Amino acid sequence: MLKEVHWRMESQSDSKGRGIEMSKTIIYNGTFITMNAESPVVHGNMEIEGNRITYIGDKLPQPLEQYAEKVDGKGKLFMPGFVNTHGHAAMSLLRGYGDDMALQVWLQEKMWPMEGKFSSHDVRIGTMLSLLEMVKGGTTTFVDMYDHMDQVAEASVISGIRACLTRGVIGLCPRDVQDAKLAEAIQFAKNWHGQADGRITAMMSPHGPYTCPPDYIERIVQAAHDLDLPMHTHMSETAREVQDNVDQYGLRPVAHLEKLGVFTRPTLVAHAVHLTDEEIEVMAKYDVRVSHNPGSNLKLASGVARVPDLQKAGVLVSLGTDGAASNNNLDMLEEIRLAALIHKGVSGDPVAVAAWDALKMGTLDGAKSIWLHDVGALQAGMKADFIAMDMDQPHFYPRTNMISHVVYSASSRDVTDVCVDGRFIVRNGECLTLDEEKIKFEAQQCFERLTAE
Repeated sequence: MLKEVHWRMESQSDSKGRGIEMSKTIIYNGTFITMNAESPVVHGNMEIEGNRITYIGDKLPQPLEQYAEKVDGKGKLFMPGFVNTHGHAAMSLLRGYGDDMALQVWLQEKMWPMEGKFSSHDVRIGTMLSLLEMVKGGTTTFVDMYDHMDQVAEASVISGIRACLTRGVIGLCPRDVQDAKLAEAIQFAKNWHGQADGRITAMMSPHGPYTCPPDYIERIVQAAHDLDLPMHTHMSETAREVQDNVDQYGLRPVAHLEKLGVFTRPTLVAHAVHLTDEEIEVMAKYDVRVSHNPGSNLKLASGVARVPDLQKAGVLVSLGTDGAASNNNLDMLEEIRLAALIHKGVSGDPVAVAAWDALKMGTLDGAKSIWLHDVGALQAGMKADFIAMDMDQPHFYPRTNMISHVVYSASSRDVTDVCVDGRFIVRNGECLTLDEEKIKFEAQQCFERLTAE
């Protein structure tokens, strides 16, 4: 049975007859990571009205009794929710199905044959499983590229999460099938962009330059212009992919996509592992954003993206988990920690990606990467998308540097509460919008049926 919790909005009076503003909530006596560089950590209070933060600071804006909802923040650390900028949620059904393989072998021998069996029901259940994992781990916004996207959108609405969704299209098929896929992607964007009070947005997505012929990519670009939507694609994930692009088209992927007009639209690319200095300059020129997927890239031995060089060039870099079949979890704190650690290791520079920068990639920069300008920070005027972590645990002591503790010490299992758009969807570790036991049972049923066929 699905459960929902909404803010109480009706008017009331306290015992002294004073009016209580029932749309206002106060979290008091808490510790807050704001993602504001001038005051990164605040000990005090955060006021929420409707779906927006209206105050954060060390003072109480008004007496506690004037608030409809009062949350004692003692022992909890509050921060913006994580923004996962690349993934394929339904692939959670294939978690553990194909491990320790090169990307092309993994795709062609394990993933694509199984995904070809997916029904819309499978996509819905796989997405529900991922949403449950994500929200309980503190992810409040995610990007998804897949098929049967109406199911993904409907599941996202039910869960209460914020989502940037796109019908990914593979063009290695006859022209009439290409036409049908593109029409479906266009219709999905028309139907869903801006839905759920703006929680759902859309993009256009050729799967990648190695799965879409050039003329098909150009048609998708034109559709993105017509709809005024951004583009999202896989790019330069492996050295083999780059070389294949050169062999087939005479260009590396960045120049290839530039030639096809992809970068004439606002663009987010996933991976971007194998880049030259010149390609980084081109990406900076067009303000192409990068979703860095360190866990997936390491597991598939794709390599380590040049994140410090990208950032120095002014390229906006965020973090994604990729699908649960190549990660194998959707733990954004793990990606944040990896981003802070692996670039130190490969560069020999202990400040290559500092803790603050890694945390920013997983929150504020993630929101900016998908053109959300009022998400990703705890500041007055921003959307009330935040999480709480239980910091009354040994790994949060001593109270030295809370940002360091989150990046290097914390776990997604420390997340106790999750609020999206001013609505709690997880409280005390329990998801209020999704039936956990039912989802786990149905996911196992789906997997057993798929592997039995």
